[in-house]
Parts: sequence; structure tokens; C-alpha cells
Amino acid sequence: MDIVIEKGTEFDIDQLAQLYDDLNDFLAGSINYPGWIKGVYPIRENAVNGVTNDNLYVAKIAGKIVGSIILSHEPEPAYSKARWKIDSDYSRIFVVYTFVVHPDYLKNGIGTSLMDFSAQYCMAEHAKSIRLDVYENNVPAIKLYEKCGFEYIDTVDLGLGNYGLNHFKLYEKLLQ
Repeated sequence: MDIVIEKGTEFDIDQLAQLYDDLNDFLAGSINYPGWIKGVYPIRENAVNGVTNDNLYVAKIAGKIVGSIILSHEPEPAYSKARWKIDSDYSRIFVVYTFVVHPDYLKNGIGTSLMDFSAQYCMAEHAKSIRLDVYENNVPAIKLYEKCGFEYIDTVDLGLGNYGLNHFKLYEKLLQ
């Protein structure tokens, strides 16, 4: 499988919205590790914002979007409570958001490819680290992040208790 990762454009938004819906439908019918809810997160607006902010990247196979990721400089407020490995302002740190893989392509290396791309991209941008949060019960994602060199930092409350998501693990990958 040839995976092409490129910046998302406005022409990708419909396909991304469909990917989000397909993934949430899949999660609703199986183990919903991330705790996502169709119509709540991720939604079309996440794709629109990522394209507008010029920080959304798509993974494609034969022209079809099979995954995507947003790389932002904006942390969640709860990140300020953690003791990170490196002290820097967020102009030199990227935060992963809306990291998705289409359910038809799970366990095909798409997630690893997106994580590898993220590290390479962020290093080229002279970033010091990449940070992310993951719902504490999202075991498949946690295994992927650890395999890709992310280290556990802390567990925090991101204020999503209304959705049954009380604790999120924070991870960081230092870039050299």
C-alpha cells in the first residue's frame, strides 16, 4: 500500500466528514476505546477548522483519505498542570488533535505512518516536542504512541466528564 500524506484542503472536507462518521459508526458498534460520539467529536467542523488553520494532514491510498491528523500549537488548558519533559512556549511545540484512521484501514500501518510523518514534519519545523492526550482506556492508541516513542507524562481531567471521559493521559515525544 502506497500511503501519501499531504496537507488537507477544502476539497478534502466532505471525505473527512464521512471518515469521521464512518469511524464513529464503527466505534458505536464495537469497543469505543476513545469514547468518541457521532455528532460530538470528531465532526465536520474539526476538518473545516484544520483546513482553515492550515494544520490538517491527510493520509491517502489511491486518492482515498484513509486517515488524518491535526498538528497545532494550541494546548488544552489542562496541559498547564503537567510537568513536561521540556519547558518551552508552544511556538516550538506541536499538539496532536483529531488523529483518525478509517475503520477499513485499521491495523494497516496508517496510524504509524501518520505518527512518523508528524515527527518528521515537526523536526523540520524545528519543534522541540510533540504532545498529545489520549483517553485513559484507549489501549490501542496508547500502545501506538508508546511504540512511536511517546512517553507518559501525567493524567489530567480535560473537562469531558459529561461524556464519561474523566481522565486523559498526557504523552510527549522529544525531538532532536
